[in-house]
Amino acid sequence: MCEINKQEQEKSGLNYRVKYDYHTHTVFSHGKGTIEDNVKVALEKGLQSVAISDHGPGHVLYGVNSEKTKNMRKEIARLRSVYCDIEIFLSVEANIINVGNNLDLNEQDIKEYDFIIAGYHLGIKNGYFGENLFYKLSKIPIFGKKNLTKKNTEMVVKAIYANPIKVLTHPGGKAPFDIVEIAKACADRGTLLEISAHHNNLTAEDIKLASNIANVQFVVSSDAHRPGNVGECRRAIQRAMDAGLDMSRIVNIEEC
Repeated sequence: MCEINKQEQEKSGLNYRVKYDYHTHTVFSHGKGTIEDNVKVALEKGLQSVAISDHGPGHVLYGVNSEKTKNMRKEIARLRSVYCDIEIFLSVEANIINVGNNLDLNEQDIKEYDFIIAGYHLGIKNGYFGENLFYKLSKIPIFGKKNLTKKNTEMVVKAIYANPIKVLTHPGGKAPFDIVEIAKACADRGTLLEISAHHNNLTAEDIKLASNIANVQFVVSSDAHRPGNVGECRRAIQRAMDAGLDMSRIVNIEEC
């Protein structure tokens, strides 16, 4: 199924369809629908596969613990036998932190998932929370922004090199980061840079900066918090086009 109908295509030029969406949330964290709800919408929109990627355990409000993960795995096993026309993956949106392996998952935790995606979030311990929250809320430049950017960037780069991260979610969101340095690490490790339809990151300017790094690839994601938004990536696709990105570098879209 095409991402938008013909009339909308002619109006916006977005003649692309999404093949898969690896960033969707459910009631297991702070989404509004069940796993099955997300799968049904993904099927209706013609997606080849969908991943359930609720928040890692380090998030104070939305973290998914090991017991929930077991229940999610059982439910996905059941749904795979019911919905044979779509691949269903159990993922997790791990939280990037500044200690240990720089994720709120250990090596054994990571093995519980088909793959992991990861991003920086407020609301986690060991993530320069206070400094970044102040930066986020402040309307004026804060003293030490350059140093905060450096610390945040080092934290993310370490996480990329220490873990098998498939997708880096909404890079540049929540706090200041050096997108060029992050893009270099992603290119080196084969980690996809997410262009989010839910958040404004990557911004068009950041897409331009990141695209100057050879071999870095991108993925569009809905970051759906409601089932109806699964596979809905038009805002992300439009932003990529506005940035002048070679659309073949987005791995999960194709022309209608």
